[in-house]
Amino acid sequence: MILPIVAYGDPVLRKKGTDIDAEYRDLKGLLSNMFETMYNAQGVGLAAPQIGLPIRLFIIDATPFADDEELDAEEQAVLKDFKKVFINARILEETGEPWSFNEGCLSIPDVREDVSRKETVTIEYYDENFKRHEETFSGLAARVIQHEYDHIEGVLFTDKLSSLRKRLLKGKLANISKGKVRADYKMRFPLAKKAR
Repeated sequence: MILPIVAYGDPVLRKKGTDIDAEYRDLKGLLSNMFETMYNAQGVGLAAPQIGLPIRLFIIDATPFADDEELDAEEQAVLKDFKKVFINARILEETGEPWSFNEGCLSIPDVREDVSRKETVTIEYYDENFKRHEETFSGLAARVIQHEYDHIEGVLFTDKLSSLRKRLLKGKLANISKGKVRADYKMRFPLAKKAR
């Protein structure tokens, strides 16, 4: 089932997610719905807060990046099958030189900005079968993880922009929260006027 994606301005996007356990209600169904929602919106990642759930859960399928000819063969190979579920994730370490990349977010349609992040991330998490993992990722894989991880910490990529960029985007972000934006997928707007 395709779920509406929560738009910028909804308080759930600012909440730090809570851990869940293996008994979380219909976890398998939730994950299936999240992947369907993400693919419908042509995203490469989706966090539970983006569908209104303040829990520590996000999914990634970065395989579309595997076709990017600007990436070296090694990174393309990593991204080729990079489809994962991250439950109760904790970033243990971020290392390497910060680098900029143009990011967007399904909760903030029509806004793309260069964001600087460290090159490598070490993260511990549980997969969909509640098997614990501790892994290190670099490059685009690390970036997508960092972006989605921010969501479960109540952080948006726009928070990482300079004061000037934030001021320049203020009106556009306000319009998104009011539903004054076009998206090719189902969204839920926190401040949109309710039909009477």
